[in-house]
Amino acid sequence: MMTSLSCWLNVKKVKKNAEQLIDLRIAAEPCCLKLVRSVIRDVAELAGLPEQERDNVVLAVHEACMNVIQHAYHNAPKGEIRLSVLRSQSALIFLLQDDAPCVDTESIRPRDLDQIRPGGLGVHFIRQIMDEVEFLECVVTGNTLKMVKYFQS
Repeated sequence: MMTSLSCWLNVKKVKKNAEQLIDLRIAAEPCCLKLVRSVIRDVAELAGLPEQERDNVVLAVHEACMNVIQHAYHNAPKGEIRLSVLRSQSALIFLLQDDAPCVDTESIRPRDLDQIRPGGLGVHFIRQIMDEVEFLECVVTGNTLKMVKYFQS
């Protein structure tokens, strides 16, 4: 259970300024990501994002969920991911929450793109696709990743 009051207050502030479109809870298992991709694709389409941008947003959210599964929960099957999608006048806002131990956000960096090897590009994709990426403060357990994609003018 999320115990960080400041994180909870930050999430409440984000939700206060936007309309909540989706509040989804899934098991932190790769087989559940098909549902996440489908929901995000539909929300992005309803929000009017162009097809390429929709595909990119789906990729970014998928990668963020996969990072939670692999790195926050270490592939343990009992974890849960909460995904909220909100819409403000200018953007779609994605909140990804877990109950895993706090992640050291300083250690989360995209790998060197000159290194040719499989995997490790999720953080790079997320930061390239989304307009804002922010970890909300975590004290004991529970991580919250906020990703924002602004609508094109």
